[in-house]
Amino acid sequence: MDTTTHARHAGHDHHGHHDQHPAPGGGARGAAAALPAGTIYTCPMHPEIRQDHPGHCPKCGMALEPLLPTLDDDNPELRDFTRRFWWTLPLTLAVALLAMFGHRLGWFAMATQSWVELVLSLPVVLWAGWPFFARGAASVVQRSPNMWTLIGLGTGAAFAYSVVATMAPEVFPTSFQSMGRVAVYFEAAAVIISLTLLGQMLELKARSQTSLAIKALLGLAPKTARRIAADGSEEDVPLTHVHVGDVLRVRPGEKVPVDGVVVEGSSAVDESMLTGEPLPVTKRAGDKLIGATLNTSGALVMHSERVGAQTMLAQIVQLVAQAQRSKAPLQRLADRVAGWFVMAVVAVALVTFVAWGLVGPEPSWVYALANAVAVLIIACPCALGLATPMSILVASGRVATTGVLFRDAAAIERLRQVDTLIVDKTGTLTEGRPAFERAIAADGGSADEVLRLAASLDQGSEHPLADAIVRAARERGLTLARPEGFESSSGVGVRGSVDGRRLALGNGALMQQEGVAVQAQQAQAEALRAQGASVMHLVERGGSPDHADRPDRPGRLLGLLAVSDPVKASTPQALAVLHRAGLRIVMATGDGWTTARAVAQRLGIDEVHGEVKPADKLALVRRLQQEGRVVAMAGDGINDAPALAQADVGIAMGTGTDVAMASAPVTLVKGDLRGIAQARALSRATIVNMKQNLGFAFVYNALGVPLAAGVLYPFTGWLLSPMIAALAMSLSSASVITNALRLRGTRT
Repeated sequence: MDTTTHARHAGHDHHGHHDQHPAPGGGARGAAAALPAGTIYTCPMHPEIRQDHPGHCPKCGMALEPLLPTLDDDNPELRDFTRRFWWTLPLTLAVALLAMFGHRLGWFAMATQSWVELVLSLPVVLWAGWPFFARGAASVVQRSPNMWTLIGLGTGAAFAYSVVATMAPEVFPTSFQSMGRVAVYFEAAAVIISLTLLGQMLELKARSQTSLAIKALLGLAPKTARRIAADGSEEDVPLTHVHVGDVLRVRPGEKVPVDGVVVEGSSAVDESMLTGEPLPVTKRAGDKLIGATLNTSGALVMHSERVGAQTMLAQIVQLVAQAQRSKAPLQRLADRVAGWFVMAVVAVALVTFVAWGLVGPEPSWVYALANAVAVLIIACPCALGLATPMSILVASGRVATTGVLFRDAAAIERLRQVDTLIVDKTGTLTEGRPAFERAIAADGGSADEVLRLAASLDQGSEHPLADAIVRAARERGLTLARPEGFESSSGVGVRGSVDGRRLALGNGALMQQEGVAVQAQQAQAEALRAQGASVMHLVERGGSPDHADRPDRPGRLLGLLAVSDPVKASTPQALAVLHRAGLRIVMATGDGWTTARAVAQRLGIDEVHGEVKPADKLALVRRLQQEGRVVAMAGDGINDAPALAQADVGIAMGTGTDVAMASAPVTLVKGDLRGIAQARALSRATIVNMKQNLGFAFVYNALGVPLAAGVLYPFTGWLLSPMIAALAMSLSSASVITNALRLRGTRT
């Protein structure tokens, strides 16, 4: 099977126009025809499992998922488990209540109550729990024992034993009788099934967040493009109908449909969602355009050069998907020994059964069955299964109070080992939006007057730089005049009249058009640019409305204004805390080298990379990982998504894009990097707590299994009945939960 070809086909319709669904967890009916031919399916827990049709993983029994989700797909396995859980939860609660309080209520004779519990638990075990038995059976067939093997054996043994005790109580010795019946464990089997279903639902919901990054990326692309025909007529066509060489019109406020080149017009294009550049980029004839970026002001005519899977957006989608699949989920500590543990428990149960049957007191085979079931019940991995999730649950809640959200256990486990942190600049170290920095007047004029005139003129502009200037003037209480004759020249600046003065505000290209020399402030402008600021000049234009007969009157430089993306107030302290924690800080930004170096020098960053593209950030993460470093990546933009997915721990700013947050297993809600140090400290405490919990669980099994097997019977006559085994199992779970709750008091 050519997996490369299949993968390419699976990602071809990258704009998500098909709305088909992958195979359901309980078996796909017609799902193979629902997705494009050649779609590759893989296991979320074992990425090396790949096939060209839906099904289940031969290693763990989980439903296989398509490599690349579509905009409209959902998780059929989650839907299936949710239905099984809610439909049978009332039955589980009823069985549990009868087991605990039935003898006090006196509704039934105890022998009759066993039949009632059997009827109530039958749908829970045989229908709701069927996927778990199927996974357990698959693990046996594939000779890869895991937690599903124990869950299947434990619940199956408890249920089967209880059925025999209900239907043929006479085969058990009188010592097994309690309150008029042989003790049954229907509630243990039902409760374990319901709790396992709930755990799977929570895990599936968390895992589905990884595909949200790709769905959010797919949703960025416009659904249609305006195509100009050879005869000059125009029509809106679906994006999938756009071909290389088509001539397209992009109107103000519209998204660029595909990658291409400008052939007519000029405009400021906001590329921040893909490149990380905070300020719009001027585009004129001959300049390249990136699909899904936003045309802010002027109209453009473009030639399409790359469409479909060849666009930069589609390539970022592929990078995110590949990075997510290249890293198998971190297996829980319990799973590392599950294989040996399961085989040991099954071996002990078999030895117990045979030994009691051959040499035990009469009725020897009844004792053999009861003790073997007690071994399986006491070894049922409730405490073992709770050990890691409970620590993760409590730790996640604890760290959330500091503004950090964890999406999975792997991130908490891995964060403590991180030694290198890669940070984006825009929106991570900085605020991510333009802010007015300062105005400098020429020839001894007033800086406030320069700001007032520029802000008055910019009231007619929708450019982000203009918004920053107007906002700053209003914050300073300056009285703004109404501009007249306002006109915007895309990419260079604006013109108009304020208080009867003809003004122009813009970059060097506009100054050349106006014939105004700006050398007097050139040194100041360059110094501001070196600090990462965008500089605009304000000039009074030649001539005036009152002197129309004097068009040769020279223009006059009034001053300059600087707008920049300011560093967050919390950033310097956050970086100092991270440095003290022993982390190496690396900055990778799409901004120019001059700005990147200026910010890095100001903040004491160890290593800096400027003018990087999304693929460059991904390559940087991989290079550092190959050097043996454990890498965390912090970013807020779509351009960061591939690197966030590839990093050992991806950290998204809560103030950033949905794509970044969906790509990263850790989110800083307030966008404050200090949360990383706090989360790292809690990560260490959580791992210690998890190991303690696993220790409790294994010690409990090490003591409980021999007791259940009856090793003390020859010396003391003690036997651990299945009922006592179930109680001990519950107490072990309680000890694990209690220990995990101690994390709530951990200081970070």
